[in-house]
Amino acid sequence: MSVKIGIISFAHMHAFSYADCLRQIDGVEISSIYNEDEEQGKSLAQRFGASFFSDYNKLLEQKPDGVIICSANADHKKHVIASAESGCKHILCEKPIATTLDDAQAMIDSCSSNGANLGIAFPCRYIPAVMNAKSAIDSNTIGKILAAKTTNHGRMPGGWFINKEKSGGGAVMDHTPHVVDLLRWFMKAEPVEVYAEIDNKFYKMDIDDTGILTIQFDNGVFATLDTSWSRTKSYPTWGDVTLEIVGTDGIISIDSFAQDFDLYSDANMKAEWVYWGDNMDMGLVKDFIASVKGEKPFQIKGEDGLQALKVALGAYESAKAKNPVKI
Repeated sequence: MSVKIGIISFAHMHAFSYADCLRQIDGVEISSIYNEDEEQGKSLAQRFGASFFSDYNKLLEQKPDGVIICSANADHKKHVIASAESGCKHILCEKPIATTLDDAQAMIDSCSSNGANLGIAFPCRYIPAVMNAKSAIDSNTIGKILAAKTTNHGRMPGGWFINKEKSGGGAVMDHTPHVVDLLRWFMKAEPVEVYAEIDNKFYKMDIDDTGILTIQFDNGVFATLDTSWSRTKSYPTWGDVTLEIVGTDGIISIDSFAQDFDLYSDANMKAEWVYWGDNMDMGLVKDFIASVKGEKPFQIKGEDGLQALKVALGAYESAKAKNPVKI
């Protein structure tokens, strides 16, 4: 079965990786590309052998088998709803699902009423260490989970990420959803309360670049998340995702991006971490393509994106009120 995929926007940097992955899968064609920056979009269309459209509705008129949406966070709603209303049955949307709960719910409702499958891009589920941890937790290897200590640090991405109207928030909005999704997936539990301290300590901008969250789950587990845009340009890599899961019978420690070797480059005059081995984006994209082909449902639903967004937005509310907030 040949599969034609349309990509709506390369505003988010993950789009480039997803496109590279699509090109490596037999029987998959990037048939069409829409991008806000037309010059860049035309160049990308040529690179990937796709047709370029300056209007995403025109792209949808081509009836791709599935679409991947990597626009700025605030634009997800219009792109997902337009895709669903066009008759597209398979939609993969970059995280966070949206910038407001109302927008996220509208996206989910539109896909449901139009018979479209809405998936959210949480590629960290496809990291081998994460999948091994999930298997260990499911088999009760560490007993009852009591708590978790997590991090998600990265570089300040600039561009629309630091425009609140487009991003919905800074480091907390950028990094919280990934970790919350993993914790929900691990424990099959829902967050019920969040307390957060949020600030801008690294850059002189009117947007958060650091946050500390404490999240309570309905199974009694509490988790802390240290999230920031604290990695400098000279740091060996863009960031990390780490989790330490504490149980009654043991502890699981996860360093999600530890498949690397150290490179000391005179050309760049700094140390670099060069990654080898597994590609989480490839795992995500292959799973999405399998769902487009009807081989299996895509595992990460719109509701997963909504629950993760609730924690990020609750964190901002908590930091403003200086009190814990019920989710």
